[in-house]
Amino acid sequence: MPSKENKAKYDMEYARKNLKRIPLDVQKEKYEEIAAAAASNESVNGYIKKAIDDRLASGK
Repeated sequence: MPSKENKAKYDMEYARKNLKRIPLDVQKEKYEEIAAAAASNESVNGYIKKAIDDRLASGK
């Protein structure tokens, strides 16, 4: 079983190679709307990612 230090190192290396952060600022009211919509079955992050995927898939 990998140690916590090794896992943290692996996670950081994976993120560095495979992920790109996108800062997103929204008004508090808009965040509350998003959080309420996502609250039933997913995280805010997951909700936003799904919305992006849906928009990209529709070609708009």
